[in-house]
Amino acid sequence: MEAQEAITIQDTLRPKRLPAYLALVGGVVCIAWSAIFVRWTDIPGPASAFYRMLFPALILLPTFFFDRRRDPVDWRTLGIIAFGGLFFSFDLALYNTSILRTSAANATLLGNNTPIFVGLLTWLVLRKPPARAFWIGLLMAIVGAVVILWADLRHHAQIGIGDLMALAASACFAVYLMVTEKIRGSTGTLSFLRLAMIASTLALLLLNWMMGISLRMPHGRTLWAVLGLGLVSQLGGYLFLTYALGHLPATLTSISLLTQGPLTAAMAAVLLNEPLTLAQIIGGILVLAGVALAHRQRHPEDEANV
Repeated sequence: MEAQEAITIQDTLRPKRLPAYLALVGGVVCIAWSAIFVRWTDIPGPASAFYRMLFPALILLPTFFFDRRRDPVDWRTLGIIAFGGLFFSFDLALYNTSILRTSAANATLLGNNTPIFVGLLTWLVLRKPPARAFWIGLLMAIVGAVVILWADLRHHAQIGIGDLMALAASACFAVYLMVTEKIRGSTGTLSFLRLAMIASTLALLLLNWMMGISLRMPHGRTLWAVLGLGLVSQLGGYLFLTYALGHLPATLTSISLLTQGPLTAAMAAVLLNEPLTLAQIIGGILVLAGVALAHRQRHPEDEANV
């Protein structure tokens, strides 16, 4: 009887998760464009990161007056959101700079090793080790990542500074994902994004000022590229992603973001004239297979003993 009730509950909840999965797919596609847009700019990485946050922040700011579901945000919640926004600003500054110093596919791949850091932080900080299925899927995805990376390493004796920046960016993004999941249960999607984007914009403004980077933007292609970064990759991508995080675990969401690697590689081959190699194709297949396996586990961090 209890088993039948459990099956009935699962069947009831399954359709409610479909919009979250669709939002996750939309977020991945939008964010996959970010490397392409950054390459089309003629300004430093931290500067393009600032404009990526500024445009959607300006768009979302007036929504405060029309957000009927907005709830009062206490100082603790505001501090946590600002903390997440700070790490997201670090992520963007490092990631955008890495794209300018290595291939778009390689930067995206290394920049999305976030599941490694999310899994470790979930285990070490929250004491919730992901389930066996998650680790197997993650291992397959990492093998795929190594296959793609190996093609780059054959031409470079050591991992360059751009690759290291991409790895550091993935660690910063892991913190942002975990903060988002923690707060989304008590904060609406629009309210969270509005506050997080404002915090990230201010942090990036201060970062550029401290580094002496000019925010002067050339006309033409750069303007259109940063508009794409702000409206497509940031506003569109993270509206989708933040909604998904409100209904799906951060571990599951972060491993799904690995699909940006093969997707960006394919786009870079067409738009940036970066040929798609056999290693990238094989690695991309392994990454997608790992993601599919991880999706078989509904709540990885809650079913660690399965």
